[in-house]
Amino acid sequence: MRAELHTHSTFSDGELIPAELVRTAKTLGASVIAITDHVDMTNVEHVVKNVIRAVELTDDSIKVIPGVEITHVPPSKMDKVIADAKRFGAEWIVVHGETVVEPVECGTNMQAAKNPDVDVLAHPGFITEDEMQFAKDNDVLIEITGRKGHNITNGHVVNLARRFGARMVINSDAHAPEDLMSEKDAYTVALGAGLSKDEADLAIQKTPFDAIKHL
Repeated sequence: MRAELHTHSTFSDGELIPAELVRTAKTLGASVIAITDHVDMTNVEHVVKNVIRAVELTDDSIKVIPGVEITHVPPSKMDKVIADAKRFGAEWIVVHGETVVEPVECGTNMQAAKNPDVDVLAHPGFITEDEMQFAKDNDVLIEITGRKGHNITNGHVVNLARRFGARMVINSDAHAPEDLMSEKDAYTVALGAGLSKDEADLAIQKTPFDAIKHL
């Protein structure tokens, strides 16, 4: 069993309504799924309040966590949007990091890494040593992503996270049903990014479940 901690539904740019998303993840072996649709200051209340309803899809075999992905929010305004998301009921905070395939504003990684309310810094591109140190200090999980394009810098991210002792997780960042990963797919992403088998076990089997215990 594995945890999918970064996914998207039709409440942003995903292809599946939450029920379809949860069901598809469940058939691939997920026991936990976080629905983390894209938000900024204009839609955070609407998205969170609707995604919360997906918690009703939780059953004995899968847990649904309502979350957000803070996306392209100027770094100076990010803390407020994160606080708003949590106030509206988001239980899992992902920040859209400085991927090399989108024009993410410089400073996004650092602002996310400095905020202990952030759970995951997603696809952080060429994350710097200082940013990684803050992520480690604030226990912000570093994503090793299965998403095409964003995964170009996975090797760099792994090497730096290993050096600084930051915790890593393997996420699909699923926008379509074919993006969701089985356990085998997750190991392919992890090992392909340069993780050892033991590190991959940690990132897939232990760290995600430890991170959601407080929920």
